[in-house]
Amino acid sequence: MQIHKWLYPGMKVKRWLLLACLGFIFAIIGFAITINFGILSKTEELVMNALKKISISQGWVDLLIYGIIVMVIGIALIIFGIRQVMRSLIAAVAPGTQDKLVDIVHKKCVLEKGPKIVALGGGTGLSTLLRGLKPYTSNITAIVTVADDGGSSGKLRAEWGVLPPGDIRSCLVALADTEPLMEKLFQHRFVDQPGLSGHSFGNLFIATMSAITGDFEEAIKESSKVLAVRGRVIPATLANVKLCAEYEDGRVVEGESLIPEVKAPIKRVYLKPSEVSPIQEAIEAIEKADLIVLGPGSLYTSVLPNLLVRGIPDAIRRSKGLKVYVCNVMTQPGETDGYLASQHVEALIAHAGSGIVEYVLVNDETIPTKLLARYRKEGAEPVLSDIDRIAKSGFHPMSSRILSYGDFARHDPVKLGRAIMELFNVEKRNNSNGIIKNGSFEEQYIITE
Repeated sequence: MQIHKWLYPGMKVKRWLLLACLGFIFAIIGFAITINFGILSKTEELVMNALKKISISQGWVDLLIYGIIVMVIGIALIIFGIRQVMRSLIAAVAPGTQDKLVDIVHKKCVLEKGPKIVALGGGTGLSTLLRGLKPYTSNITAIVTVADDGGSSGKLRAEWGVLPPGDIRSCLVALADTEPLMEKLFQHRFVDQPGLSGHSFGNLFIATMSAITGDFEEAIKESSKVLAVRGRVIPATLANVKLCAEYEDGRVVEGESLIPEVKAPIKRVYLKPSEVSPIQEAIEAIEKADLIVLGPGSLYTSVLPNLLVRGIPDAIRRSKGLKVYVCNVMTQPGETDGYLASQHVEALIAHAGSGIVEYVLVNDETIPTKLLARYRKEGAEPVLSDIDRIAKSGFHPMSSRILSYGDFARHDPVKLGRAIMELFNVEKRNNSNGIIKNGSFEEQYIITE
């Protein structure tokens, strides 16, 4: 160990170590004075002579008071000196984080002991969910669809030959612990710049990192380090897949971005090629999860593509974790027109089989009239929560006030995260107390703010 390097000039540590040592000496002297113990005879005598000059009386009361004062001063110097040493070290290792020491310790000591959560999906819905769960644990694994072929992701996929980075980027930013400026940088979208227009910086960063490392999965890991991500983001598969849809009228469409454009009832969606392998990390995360969350997000183009990857549904069935599906607040034109909440669940089971959902979380909050009028112009309606049908199908229906009030009818990340964690904690307590879940699954859980 090169201890002598701590004494080098400019380390900004020596002065505070000396101050802490001085505090230690004061604390010892103060303690000795308090109990009138003569082990530090000469030093104690000097201190006592100095104290007697300012003392009105020289009784044992003064002796006790002065001893306590000296001891308190010493303890204060020790605490202050150690604190400054820690701030100097943090400033050298992680500049700008001195004032976030409590948050860093909280993350390290508390959040790392949090439940293991796996979230599957894509789009805005998944990033919203991740923002809501991030305050409760750092053991989050986001498994993200790679079937996107529209917008910036589609262009990079076609021109660079990389997997679509858009949903990956959104999840990385949602789980980031970095400064707001870095988040704005990754989300920045270029406008009217030749060759860059429509692309986001984050998408270009991930694509470039993929080219440098030669591996898309490694590019995500390196990007996670840059953003100080709390958890992991994993693509469902590394295969270059297309999402296809077969409609009730027999038509077939290839391409995730084209599926909602047909405006016809969807019979099923599937991947092309169909036999693609998942990433082993994703399977292991699912099997070890304490909580597995599907959605929210576009049913056919964000949630289901993950469940179409071979091995993922089976891993969910094997997992002993709590399995929750978060139903969308609004129907999606071209995908779920007229769907009830139960029909969302039925579509999941039809594609991935039983055993992947136990609880269904639906919104129980009224959507403002003005916002409803705007959505109706686009052909969207609130998803009706037919909880009786959900219960009769063998699932736990749960209603909760999880709506975000803004320009869009979306889930509020804070409310959503709280509702899911309340459910998880209730079930954890029930299981630890030996309480068996209702076999008929007829009860309704109502979670409020």
